[in-house]
Amino acid sequence: MDYRETARIVTDLRAVAAAAIRRSGMLRGGESVLVAVSGGADSVALLDVLRSLAAEWSLTLHAVHVDHGLRSGAAADADFVRELCAQWHVPVHVERVAVRREPPWEGLEAEARRARYGAFREVARRAGAQRIATAHTADDQAETVLMRILEGAGPRGLAGIAATRGMLIRPLLDARRADVEAHLHARGLAWVEDESNRDPRFLRNRIRHEVLPFLAEAIGPSVVDRLVRSATLVRSMVEDLERAAAHELSRLGARAPEGFVLRVPDLTTLPHELAAETVRCAGRELGHRAALRRHAHEALRRLLEPGLARGCLRMGGLIVERSGRWLRVGSPRLLPLVPRDLLVPGAIALPEIASVLEARCFARPPGYAAPRERRVAAFDADLLPERLHIRARRAGDRFAPFGGPPERRLKSLFIDAGVPRWARPRVPLVEAAGDIVWVAGLRRGAAAPVGPGTRRILEVTLRSELPSRSPLAAPGRER
Repeated sequence: MDYRETARIVTDLRAVAAAAIRRSGMLRGGESVLVAVSGGADSVALLDVLRSLAAEWSLTLHAVHVDHGLRSGAAADADFVRELCAQWHVPVHVERVAVRREPPWEGLEAEARRARYGAFREVARRAGAQRIATAHTADDQAETVLMRILEGAGPRGLAGIAATRGMLIRPLLDARRADVEAHLHARGLAWVEDESNRDPRFLRNRIRHEVLPFLAEAIGPSVVDRLVRSATLVRSMVEDLERAAAHELSRLGARAPEGFVLRVPDLTTLPHELAAETVRCAGRELGHRAALRRHAHEALRRLLEPGLARGCLRMGGLIVERSGRWLRVGSPRLLPLVPRDLLVPGAIALPEIASVLEARCFARPPGYAAPRERRVAAFDADLLPERLHIRARRAGDRFAPFGGPPERRLKSLFIDAGVPRWARPRVPLVEAAGDIVWVAGLRRGAAAPVGPGTRRILEVTLRSELPSRSPLAAPGRER
């Protein structure tokens, strides 16, 4: 008996897919679904099954076929898919992609998959599809798990292929390849064979054609079911961890223009793996979908070590950046603070840091006391010009703080106040006639103090739309 066969041969592929859809909630009815169709047996069966379910579930179907430009027979496969979709009145999108061959390079299979899924998402966007259906089966699941065991994967890798992940759904993940072929034969449907699926240079092909048949002979034909069962158990554990991390991110994280900002002391109160998963969850919320390699997992754990002063890790198009007690997940490039003038009285928006600077003048009331809140600074209005200049810090900036030493480097003020490195160029500096009179939200300067002879008060307020947990919302509190 072939390793792909078991005593339980299910030929009703439609029932298998419908049960999977209901159990996982991958479809709720009324969606537009983009079906990935290579022309192989699995994808032809998937499109046929979803066509049969379309009326019941009110589905609108589109198909996508991706040509990676790697095989001479690719054009014929594309023609087969076009003809099939024309017969079934399913709109089809044929996409040609370029597979990256320069560093960073993770191997031909991984790079082809990256390009393929990128094309899927782009076509889904153009077609207005809410779901992307791929034709992975239980045999693909078993091959994936075994391949990742041999690669030394951790729990996330051993969880295998998820039935649903974001837009991606796999309605045939419970079906065996024997179920697929039985369905196609019963329906009289043809498919194409990709000769690269037998190329022994690819690890998956060696597992499919050599390793799994050997294990089936040595252990029994149920080896695929056992591997799938193990993946299901590990997947459940991983999903529990992801749910816990999503909760911790909502509790501890602050979404800001620079991404998600978290306090490292908060993260270190969590179990180590949950802390790392919370950071990964922030990346997923910002669009990072790819799995992290082992070296990246290790680097992430090092970033969370208590004694670390600074460090960073690339996570796709994002960066995980540690600066003292703060950790940021976001874009590697942050918008610089653009210089502008503030007329007194008046207000200006600082969209780069989601804040507003407001200046108001009023006659000094009896018993007036300067506010002690760091986000408000009070000055003698008659000692300052009517136009203040707002800018970011420059190299070599020096500052004379109120009630402090005559002058000090602005950099040392930021360091002592615990302002993270990425936030320092984004702290507004309020200048009057070339002198820094206020490091907004952090420290007032010595110029224009409110004294016994002050008749008019100028109060400048930094109003922030950032969550209170962001370092820019309350810079300097981490001393």
